[in-house]
Amino acid sequence: MLTVYNCIVSEHDLRLVALAALVCALASLTGINLLHHVRKSDHNRQVVWLTIAATSIGFGIWSTHFIAMLAFSPALPTAYNIALTIISLLAAVLLTGIGFGVALLSASAAPWLGGAIVGGGIAVMHYTGMAAFEVAGTITWEPVLVAASILLGGALGAAALWAGLRRSSVPARLAGALLLTLAICSHHFTAMGAVAITPDAAMAISPSSIPSGWLAIGVAFVSLAILLMAFVALILDIRERRRSHLEMERIRDLTDAAVEGLVLCDGEIIVSVNQSFARLAGIGPKQICGQSLAAWVPDGFTRETLLASLGTTVETELRHRDGILIPVELIARQITYNDHAHNVVAFRDLRDRRQAEAQIRFLAHHDTLTGLDNRVSFDRRLDREISLHRRAGQQLALLCLDLDGFKEVNDLYGHSSGDKLLQHIARNFSSVLSENQLLARLGGDEFAIIVPQVTNPADIEHLADSLIKSLNTADGAAVPAGLVSVSIGIALYPSDARDRTELLSSADTALYRAKTEGKGTYRFFEAAMGVQIRERRSIEHDLRNAIANGEMSLAYQPQAQVHSGEVNGFEVLLRWSHPTRGSISPTTFIPIAEESGLILKIGEWVMQEACREAAGWMRPLTIAVNVSALQLTSDGFVDFVRRTLDSTGLPPERLEIEITETALIRDPNRALQTLQKLKGLNVNIAMDDFGTGYSSLSNLRAFPFDKIKIDRSFIHAVHDNPQAAAIVRAVLGLGRGLGLPVIAEGVETSEELSFLGSEGCTEAQGYLFGRPAPIEEFVPLISENVVPLPKLLMKTITQ
Repeated sequence: MLTVYNCIVSEHDLRLVALAALVCALASLTGINLLHHVRKSDHNRQVVWLTIAATSIGFGIWSTHFIAMLAFSPALPTAYNIALTIISLLAAVLLTGIGFGVALLSASAAPWLGGAIVGGGIAVMHYTGMAAFEVAGTITWEPVLVAASILLGGALGAAALWAGLRRSSVPARLAGALLLTLAICSHHFTAMGAVAITPDAAMAISPSSIPSGWLAIGVAFVSLAILLMAFVALILDIRERRRSHLEMERIRDLTDAAVEGLVLCDGEIIVSVNQSFARLAGIGPKQICGQSLAAWVPDGFTRETLLASLGTTVETELRHRDGILIPVELIARQITYNDHAHNVVAFRDLRDRRQAEAQIRFLAHHDTLTGLDNRVSFDRRLDREISLHRRAGQQLALLCLDLDGFKEVNDLYGHSSGDKLLQHIARNFSSVLSENQLLARLGGDEFAIIVPQVTNPADIEHLADSLIKSLNTADGAAVPAGLVSVSIGIALYPSDARDRTELLSSADTALYRAKTEGKGTYRFFEAAMGVQIRERRSIEHDLRNAIANGEMSLAYQPQAQVHSGEVNGFEVLLRWSHPTRGSISPTTFIPIAEESGLILKIGEWVMQEACREAAGWMRPLTIAVNVSALQLTSDGFVDFVRRTLDSTGLPPERLEIEITETALIRDPNRALQTLQKLKGLNVNIAMDDFGTGYSSLSNLRAFPFDKIKIDRSFIHAVHDNPQAAAIVRAVLGLGRGLGLPVIAEGVETSEELSFLGSEGCTEAQGYLFGRPAPIEEFVPLISENVVPLPKLLMKTITQ
């Protein structure tokens, strides 16, 4: 008896055995690669490529069997049944195709089942091929080895497709091809080991059988076909790898160009990252790959929520390489990568956004220039403190602060220096306060301070003194020390007010009192102040609409030559007839108009009306118009005067602008520029109330005045006060020396007029010449060439 197992070495051509193993391995590798190509192909082409893959493996199984059979030389006549040989080939291809088709299904057990079917195909092919083997003897089988060969082929076939299809990587494909080769070879040689041949000369070989030589030609053809398919599979694999590589490069370039950090994860294991994430994490991409996502996102609940709710943004913290936590926003998507589901997690750095949000919140509640709390934040804090102090029964103080002379700083040194001064003052104020006291800038040069838990008003007085003294230093300021002072109004809760609005109003009332009583000081709120402030605000409110309502009117007072009685011109005076209050004195409403800025609008109306009226007079009399300091230093005043003269047709030499020394002191440089421009228009300029200010002589030398007006207070005292008489004589002498006409105001008695005439005064005005009245009462004066003084005056002068 001849057993194949015993003659594997002596009766086999080992070169052909090696060839069989090589063909088997080549076919297996080709089949596994083609299976991956089938998986990636579109549906219409999958059947074609599945057929090619099944054919390559089927042919490989068949070739392996018959090459190994050709390697077996039992020294007996042998041949192969042509029909069964062909059936064995078809069985190998068909069952392999079925197994591959099952293995490509989406079920998790599909590769195992498909591989087992391929293993069954190996067994069917082998035993069909052995049935085609004809030899001059009797063939018997060892059942145990037969069963072992079938089980071995099925198990290794199942493992081969599972390993080869689990991933598309090269190691996975090589593992699948190796296991499939083992499945084919191990099945063949185990099954051959189960064969026993008993020579029998009576057994004849069928004449129609294929001789071994012809079989060799067929096997060679099949082998060439396998090699061709292997080459095709190799080309496809190379092309696919090149395409995948280019695609990956393109994707990598795109991901690296992304601002957000991108992380590709298999579960929670990081497979790949882009450069943005690497920079965010502070470590190279290669060092990150292979680590768990938990190493960078320590919050387990966040990771679970992120991967469970794909497409939902989650805010958390990223652990930097240095251990610091960076606020990030995450969103995850699922993609297919290497034929396997992966998660792509996008990391967006929130530091800039958080910083911007914090800056926005800061700007919403703080002053951009000084960094102090603004009005919104101040109001909220004051409401909260009032509520707390109401429940606790405690006292709260509110200080309203206003800078004195700050506008002059802007005018003299520029707004940039003004801003630096505000910052300097804010620092000085803050250095005086304690931690529980709030300093806020309410706008412009206005500040406010909340002082909680006040037990002794004397402490507030000490605080106010410290705030006032803090402005005496120029360290860090852009302007000299002492140029700006601060006035402070103080109100207490609950004694002075019941809520925020009332408390602010009370503190503002006290502030107004402090500014009107000398500035650079502080005042506590008193109930009587409220009445005065309400009265002032009521007047201011009504004053805004006085011109539109026709309540304003002009009165005219004649200015005449002392000796001849000829009227030279008129001074225009403003009158206000209130519908309910009656006539309101200019000494009451003019200061309010100047403080509120309404004097600009009112002054323009007075100038236009006076010039329009004077332009219609038959005699070329002058018209004198008082101009406030605010008007003189306002932008566009000279252009306004020019336009007014042009529109009314009044010659500029007939217009006389009267200003006080106070207007000069406010901003000397700007006042000088304005006066020089007015002189360029040929407008006359008179210094009003001369002698009541200071530096009068230097002002006469520095500014281009055409006339001096002696204040009425000196004229009234010339007979009772020798010093007043001496001052009047000095001014008259000064006028003669400088070549400037001098006009005396407030002349009310013949004695005063006689004194002025004897001292050489040429012009005067006052009740003695005529009280201020509407221009209609002076029609004779503005229409006749010469208007003599009343007889009483003429008699006084000639005496």
